[in-house]
Amino acid sequence: MENIKAGVIGGGSWGTAIAQHLTTNNISVDLWVYEKELVEEINNKHENTIFLPSIRLSENIRAYNDIQRVIEGKQLIIFVTPSHHTKSIADSVHNSLPEGVPVVCASKGIENDTLMTMDEVLHYVLPGRYHNYLAYLSGPTFAKEVASGLPATCVVASRNEEVAKQVQFCFANKSFRIYTSNDVAGVELGGAIKNVIAIAAGICDGARLGNNARAAVITRGLAEMTRLAVKKGANPLTLAGLAGVGDLVLTCTGELSRNRTVGILLGQGKKIDEILSGMKMVAEGVKTSKSVYQLAKKLDVEMPISEKIYQIIYEGLNVREALYTLMTRTLKAENEYSSPLV
Repeated sequence: MENIKAGVIGGGSWGTAIAQHLTTNNISVDLWVYEKELVEEINNKHENTIFLPSIRLSENIRAYNDIQRVIEGKQLIIFVTPSHHTKSIADSVHNSLPEGVPVVCASKGIENDTLMTMDEVLHYVLPGRYHNYLAYLSGPTFAKEVASGLPATCVVASRNEEVAKQVQFCFANKSFRIYTSNDVAGVELGGAIKNVIAIAAGICDGARLGNNARAAVITRGLAEMTRLAVKKGANPLTLAGLAGVGDLVLTCTGELSRNRTVGILLGQGKKIDEILSGMKMVAEGVKTSKSVYQLAKKLDVEMPISEKIYQIIYEGLNVREALYTLMTRTLKAENEYSSPLV
């Protein structure tokens, strides 16, 4: 892979891990970092002690506070910003991105105000000449493990097959297997909603509700994810893949999951403000729970677990009361809906 230069927008844990991974394929990376103190640290010490500690970063990563410097002359652009900041950051470069190159979004979430997915956000913000080059990366990938070179798989979705293959080519190597998909809606919504379900799984662990309860949350959470995604035009089989059940299982059970950690602390009785004040990194499921709740109401999709997570976080609903309400709902057949998966 000669002469490929990438611009990664976002120096959090996942953005830094993606930058590190790309360098293993001999791709040089310019990394836009919001925190000024991190620029010097990454460039001089080759570390990101705030968001990805204990990882020695490649010297082929250069960090900048100047976003224009990061995107200029690149053959690959990747947005890895918190989902609620993606619109404003994309808007800041909407007329200066390089043309004719893949623009990948690796952020997972749904906007609170507009209920837009990241795909809808980028189509809204970016001029039409960029739309055919958009792609979306998702799947079961913890940043620390990817940056450490441990084996992982993910999926890149694009409506343009050639763009998906270009991204696949840039990312794939012996430790990172990447599949392509044309189901943008399924890949996006799976990656966003699983963070909400992971909070529910964490609550099960924090409240010591048992392994049975966590398995139930994962399984019925998958049904909720699939129902909403299908309503938005997704293929239900996508939710049975890497961006759906794969990412869901990882985020609901992995020790490195920030969303599961939020759930554990909620299950232990802590309040959401106290939890968030002690976190350096973003747990996307907190904001996404509000979006999912409102989007489900708008589209008339039944999502009882997601609804209870919203109520616990934003309305102060007691965890035990939420559990009782879920367990005593009207009894029904498992597969009442049109898709065999939901």
